[in-house]
Amino acid sequence: MGEDFGRVRQMWHLLEPLHAVVYYAPEVFEEFAALGYGTGERWPTYFPLRAAPLGAPGARQVASAFYSFSPRKVAEHVPAAWDIASPDAVLAARLRGIGRAYRAIFGEKAASAEITEAAVLARRAAEALDTAGRPLAAANAALPWPDEPHLVLWQAASILREHRGDGHVAALLTAGLDPAEALVSFAAVGAAPEETFASRGWSEAEWADARERLVKRGVLDAGGAVTDAGRALRAEVERRTDELAAAPWTALGDADRDRLAELLGPFWVEVLGSGLMPRENTLGIGKI
Repeated sequence: MGEDFGRVRQMWHLLEPLHAVVYYAPEVFEEFAALGYGTGERWPTYFPLRAAPLGAPGARQVASAFYSFSPRKVAEHVPAAWDIASPDAVLAARLRGIGRAYRAIFGEKAASAEITEAAVLARRAAEALDTAGRPLAAANAALPWPDEPHLVLWQAASILREHRGDGHVAALLTAGLDPAEALVSFAAVGAAPEETFASRGWSEAEWADARERLVKRGVLDAGGAVTDAGRALRAEVERRTDELAAAPWTALGDADRDRLAELLGPFWVEVLGSGLMPRENTLGIGKI
């Protein structure tokens, strides 16, 4: 695969929506409402949905693993989430919910030969990755595999995206970007409007302080616009993230990776066409 990581990023672009729809699907909200979680906004379900594979982590552990969220934002939901339902109950509910959501989105395709083949290939890639130093990938990889192919596909997508996400945190740390600085610099290169990142819970003062630190470092200019050095720094973060995410796709091989991309295309279109995913997101998909 060499230094051209375009195919690695392509696989992330295809798999990320297949994983992330779990945070928006009404079927998942229904399952979590039955457990007792609030569903007026997505955060009371987001934190247990994503953190449950870690066991019953506290706020500090979740803030560390998720990285970009203000610790205050995390503490609003964790560890209180585990007083509502146990991690095991959450894990069961998220599988029920995403199973229902996939069937609603894909219809008969949820039981098709194509999704079965995609599930086999995605699982192979997920089982090939190394989870050392990657807490969220390791926690998801340790879960038992479900039986139904569409659930296998979702779980493989989740393991692979958390593997990439853990590597992204490592790349940010290597670049010397703390959680708030990571978001400020990402907004500055056009990944998403600044208001999109407000969901991460940083105050205006904390955002301004992070911007000032980046100005002093030369990442941003005095007006808050990204400098050439800042753009190069962010490009290196993304290149390093792709590099750290490449191993499962190298293990899968070019032919099977390309076949998986071909199989995922129609399901990716269906998820985006469902209207469940927000048009603007904090990941910069399609913009970085």
